[in-house]
Amino acid sequence: MTIEIEIWSDIACPWCYLGKRRLEEAISASGDDVAVRYRSFQLDPTIPAGQATPHAEALAKKFNTTPDRVKEMNGRLESLGAEAGIAYDFDRYMSTNTRDAHRVLHLAHAHGLGAQMKERLMKAQFSEGAVVSDADTLVALATEVGLDADQVRRVLDSDAYDADVQADIDQAAAYGATGVPFFVFDRAFAVSGAQPVETFALALSKAREARESATV
Repeated sequence: MTIEIEIWSDIACPWCYLGKRRLEEAISASGDDVAVRYRSFQLDPTIPAGQATPHAEALAKKFNTTPDRVKEMNGRLESLGAEAGIAYDFDRYMSTNTRDAHRVLHLAHAHGLGAQMKERLMKAQFSEGAVVSDADTLVALATEVGLDADQVRRVLDSDAYDADVQADIDQAAAYGATGVPFFVFDRAFAVSGAQPVETFALALSKAREARESATV
């Protein structure tokens, strides 16, 4: 029995990266057969295409605080990330529009490479200072995980998968999700936020028990 988990998250969301890691740890410990699908969500779709702003500066403006205060808040995330094997580097992190990155992720899913693409995008965003709205960067990252460079460029030069991205965003709204990460197990129940590994373990157990009951 395969447990299906859909994860709404944004490539620009550091808590989403942490939640991803914690869920993966829970799945690994459970031994369950799990299929994960990454769904699109944009924390700030209003960022102009092509604009890239240092993370601390962007958040300071958004929340009416100072870059130094943002850096202080990021310290906790850096510690939590280190515990989960994530090397956050917020000094290099650039805030940008993630719509095209989500379209490339949908292309990757179509080729069975969604998990690899999601991980590569998030590592590039949070550890390498990549500008994930840049077409050349997206092509390079996509080819690293096995996608064809010409196909990726054709997608980026068109509106391919844009409707799929929007459908994901609309579905999140229909579920009542106002933030991410947002995890839906077997379209039956949801877990919101980068919860502890133990919480994800309980959710997996609940999903497994529900499936077993349904087969009796």
